[in-house]
Amino acid sequence: MSKLKELLMPKSIPSALLLALLVLMFVIPAFGGDYALYLVMSILILCLFSFSVNLLLGYTGLLSFGQAVFYATGAYACGKILQAYPNLLVGIIGGVVISCVLAFILGWFCVRHTRIYFAMITLAFGMMGFSWFVRWRFVGGYYGLTYVPRAPIEIPHLFSISMEPRFAQYYFVLIVSLIAIYLFYRLVHSPLGLSFQGIRDSESRFAFTGISVRNTRLLCFAIAGTYAGLAGVLTTFVELAVSPFASHWATSAGPVIATLLGGMYTFSGPIVGSIVYYLVKDLVVRHTMQWMLPLGIVVVALVLGLRGGIVGALQRSLFPRLGVRFMEGSSNERSDIKH
Repeated sequence: MSKLKELLMPKSIPSALLLALLVLMFVIPAFGGDYALYLVMSILILCLFSFSVNLLLGYTGLLSFGQAVFYATGAYACGKILQAYPNLLVGIIGGVVISCVLAFILGWFCVRHTRIYFAMITLAFGMMGFSWFVRWRFVGGYYGLTYVPRAPIEIPHLFSISMEPRFAQYYFVLIVSLIAIYLFYRLVHSPLGLSFQGIRDSESRFAFTGISVRNTRLLCFAIAGTYAGLAGVLTTFVELAVSPFASHWATSAGPVIATLLGGMYTFSGPIVGSIVYYLVKDLVVRHTMQWMLPLGIVVVALVLGLRGGIVGALQRSLFPRLGVRFMEGSSNERSDIKH
């Protein structure tokens, strides 16, 4: 009861803003059109994809360029399952599980290396994955996977919920994303999340605790791959198609940029970064199809001008005067913010 009262009557500005954002997201279908719903769903999917990158980069100190492989694996697995058995729950669970298993397998090779070697081996796996999806006829080859059915949420003999209305698709993506975001918050604030940060801050010191550094990194890699797979699954649900370019290594650049924009040492960084990245991209595309150059200029300006990302800039400038905190980073990051 006290937690519910605290949620409904927030005492801090971040809690009030979060509550207002949640209320806005739930009432958008009442006044927003189909494009507004599609835009919010795309931002939520990018947010989950960015969490995958941030868990490795921000919390564990590992830069991966291969998250698109797990993103595409989840998308393709969900699409093939829905074509064979049109039940959304089965497709979602199947795509996420297959992505998690693949992340464990590839992670076993990747976590043996760190720094630039880790980044390069994930990049190599990303390029191999793209080549494989382009040539694999079982998933459509170069043309990708098409004609994925709009499957309902169904439990035989109990209930069946149609996903044909756009508002039903929106609420499904919203609820799944909110659950995943909450679980991520609990993860990074748990002892396991502190272990990830311990490896990031000092791998040699963490090894003295007796906990296996390699196994901890492997678990982190698998969880990150699972979040990337979930983002891919939701993409298939929204788009009803999958392109092999979803597995291209360049696809991994989007969540990396969103993470850097928002603040990679923070929980809220990927959320803020995804919103800004997608809105800026959408605004640029409205004026020119050559969107990559102006978007790149905007991103470079934001990254260079906002040390620690947007959340870090807010923490340093506005919110300290109001006595609130938005971020939790390493000791070095907190020291930079204070100064």
